Amino acid sequence: MSTLYLIPCWLEEQVTAPLPAYILDAVKQCNVFFVENERSARRYLKTIWKEMVIDDYEWYPIHKAEEEVKVLFRKKLKEGKVIGLISEAGCPGVADPGQILTETAHQAGVPVKPLVGPSSILLALMASGMNGQQFRFAGYLPVDNAGRTKALKDLEAESQRLHSTQIFIETPYRNNQLLETILQTCRPSTRLCIAANLTSPAEYIRTLPISEWRRLAQPQSSHPGLPNLHKQPTIFALLA
Repeated sequence: MSTLYLIPCWLEEQVTAPLPAYILDAVKQCNVFFVENERSARRYLKTIWKEMVIDDYEWYPIHKAEEEVKVLFRKKLKEGKVIGLISEAGCPGVADPGQILTETAHQAGVPVKPLVGPSSILLALMASGMNGQQFRFAGYLPVDNAGRTKALKDLEAESQRLHSTQIFIETPYRNNQLLETILQTCRPSTRLCIAANLTSPAEYIRTLPISEWRRLAQPQSSHPGLPNLHKQPTIFALLA
């Protein structure tokens, strides 16, 4: 019987400690893999299962689940294949591609098996010390400064109104610019958590009021300053 396994991937390449052992059990049941990046997915699976014969399996790129990929996915379901779905980092379908193929599996009446694994969003929320009872993941904020500023003000207002943690991300090479805008825009009492390089040896997690982050931004020899987030995978969380 066909089954879809949603297979978590490492957040930091070669860091396998956060991956539960039962992920490998699921991988060994799969015949077909739909993946965000075939090369890195192959490398990932070969790392957690050294004996895996890569060429014994069918590999298909997701390509953001374009229509032709869904057609191929349905075909493999009808053939009774056991399918593994893998995105680039973390959990497929959570701020990563995969949800459209998962929806297709439900439409076909095929069992969907989500597996436990590292999610940068949840790890950041857990470590932030912020409200884990009410939270919202807002995804990417606008690129233009005016749109980004408005979005931050809206998130801050919603956070205050609902006492809700607001979680968001940015393309890694724009992280420092986003942090600068946050410090210019948000109120001094609003708390900001910066969670970067989660699960890696360079992991950085810190929650401070905006007023304290601004103090760190001032050049002094008595404190370490702001973290350099350029090209570092980072999760931001606000609580007003």
